[in-house]
Amino acid sequence: MNCKLLVLDVDGTLLNEAKKITPRTKTALLKIQHLGVRIVLASGRPTYGLRALVKELAMDKNGGFILSYNGGQIIQMPDDQLLFEKRIDPELLPYLERKARQNGFPIFTYHGDTILTTHPENGRIRREAELNGMCVKGVSGFADAIDFSPCKCMLVSEDETALTRLEAHWKRRLAGSLDVFRSENYFLEIVPQYIDKANTLSWLMEKLSIDAKDVIAIGDGVCDVTMIQMAGLGVAMGNAQASVKACADYVTDSNESDGVATAVEKHILSAIHHSAVPLDQLNAQGRHALMGNLGIQYTYASEERVEATMPVDHRTRQPFGILHGGATLALAETVAGLGSFILCAPDEMMVGMQISGNHLSSAHEGDTVRAVATAIHRGRSSHVWNVDIFTSTDKLISSVRVLNSIMKKR
Repeated sequence: MNCKLLVLDVDGTLLNEAKKITPRTKTALLKIQHLGVRIVLASGRPTYGLRALVKELAMDKNGGFILSYNGGQIIQMPDDQLLFEKRIDPELLPYLERKARQNGFPIFTYHGDTILTTHPENGRIRREAELNGMCVKGVSGFADAIDFSPCKCMLVSEDETALTRLEAHWKRRLAGSLDVFRSENYFLEIVPQYIDKANTLSWLMEKLSIDAKDVIAIGDGVCDVTMIQMAGLGVAMGNAQASVKACADYVTDSNESDGVATAVEKHILSAIHHSAVPLDQLNAQGRHALMGNLGIQYTYASEERVEATMPVDHRTRQPFGILHGGATLALAETVAGLGSFILCAPDEMMVGMQISGNHLSSAHEGDTVRAVATAIHRGRSSHVWNVDIFTSTDKLISSVRVLNSIMKKR
């Protein structure tokens, strides 16, 4: 399949039990973004609680998306644009608070970097704040203190039977206005009607004009089932419940055994390695990186050759109007880097090690230069690329050698 969008649940999927992204998984996700695949973090976490992961995965530089609050918001990177949002009517908050008090359940919601709650000392709430890098603020009257429309509210109890009983009651009582569901044995979540990961993801796919066949979704929980079923390839984690696995097209390894990396390597990296490289996606992704700032555009890519163009303009010329040597080397590294990415096996990664250039002639402002990269050495631990750079009249102006080191993921 030609994957354009990779949708990842976070806890129990992207993160291991230590709440970390493993090096192998991080490498695989960085690599597919370099090859034009966009990542969506689809989580019940608040938007604020996902921002550190966005930066760690460089999604802010590669046009990724946050799908937070189980679908309550969509944020587009890198400009932090709010694309979609649905919130709870504040007029319903007094009723929710009253039922929480009657049952003895702490209630809380999110606002920016803060959790607002009637029970700031509750261990589950404090753990939720720690997990998302947020602070906790206690309030005496929940409905009175919430002067905004929350994306979701949550109730907490160690009494699973009592939570289940209230959930069943609210599914009948709140039908048509709010949805409720259990995200953990101890959490009961209240969200706007029709909000779940699949519904919001469908909205995003329509906006991006991406078909389900070009989407891979990976998750481990009941809240992930709808998006797993909707995606062209639905993947369940090895640590998922049996009911989740039954809904998936493919079951990968657990979150403790790099399950996300295994799925990405098998179904995305191996497919890209043997098929046409999506240049339109790469050019769109690169507009926020150095190549975009210099106006570099890929024009051809295969295992044998990579080509790209770059304008000689105010971004790439020297003060006296000829092409800057540093811009030439950046162009050479860009095409050689993509070439090694294509040649790498799914369990390998590329790191640029050395570049040397011979500048033979000049190109002047207003021209567009063309780089042609060919591999002259394909070793197990290194690739060497020769990159010739020509003017629009095919005059050779630079010849560059680029050494890339090839390493196995760990």
